[in-house]
Amino acid sequence: MPDTKATATLLIHCPDQVGIVAAITDFLHKNHGNILSLDQHVDEEANRFFMRVAWDLAEFMIPKEKIDDYFATLVGKRFDMQWRLHFSEKKPRLALFVSKKSHCLYDILQRYMSGEWQVEIPLIISNHENLGYIAKRFDIDYHVFPINPENKALQEKKEIELLQKHDIDLIILARYMQILSKDFIDAYPNKIINIHHSFLPAFKGGRPYHSAHRRGVKLIGATSHYVTEDLDEGPIIAQDVKKVTHKETVSDLIRKGQDLEKIVLSQAIWLEIQQKVLPYKNKTVVFD
Repeated sequence: MPDTKATATLLIHCPDQVGIVAAITDFLHKNHGNILSLDQHVDEEANRFFMRVAWDLAEFMIPKEKIDDYFATLVGKRFDMQWRLHFSEKKPRLALFVSKKSHCLYDILQRYMSGEWQVEIPLIISNHENLGYIAKRFDIDYHVFPINPENKALQEKKEIELLQKHDIDLIILARYMQILSKDFIDAYPNKIINIHHSFLPAFKGGRPYHSAHRRGVKLIGATSHYVTEDLDEGPIIAQDVKKVTHKETVSDLIRKGQDLEKIVLSQAIWLEIQQKVLPYKNKTVVFD
């Protein structure tokens, strides 16, 4: 059963300096906030401080709608912080983007329908009709936007309007085989998560497993990351690998690779909806 305790979580980063932890914990202590978890990291090279702190709201003296303003005035501005505040009662709203492959889609929907993830998935968007039957099976709206060079800008504009209409917090590219434009990415900075096999950049193109098999690779893997303008080079959230040998066929590599893709993508989504990922420049801090 999901935890029904009302909690708040702050994700923070700022220039590293003396007194940050004391100021944050003092703010929570004075307002009767019982800290449930606290994790911090200092990037000495960047001279940057990172923190995730979660606390129980049961006895907290500041009304929820005023916490952000109080924190800004009493702590945030003093330390030149950037922060994100999340309340446990707010279920993240996800939109899934797919093309023709279904393995990642099925894995996400199973975790959603079983109650493993406390999220809402109001719609699935695709550039093909192929996976509409899956959306129908799970009673989720399925929207098709065929994409070509001539209509790409208009179709993406319609997609963004649909996402805004449904108040989407997070976009998941579950093997969506289209490159998003800068305008689309800028509308959802660090809110679009993608998955790809880790043969890149060595084995590009439409048949990477065949190319890797011909080279006799000994490791296959998958990488999940935020989407940026630099294709497949955004801040990494989760990765994993499996060993393979000369005995594996191309079909074996594809099967193992797709297993990794769905697991790693789901790991990244889980970390994001638990408010455990803090992107900074082209890296991420992933808290325990």
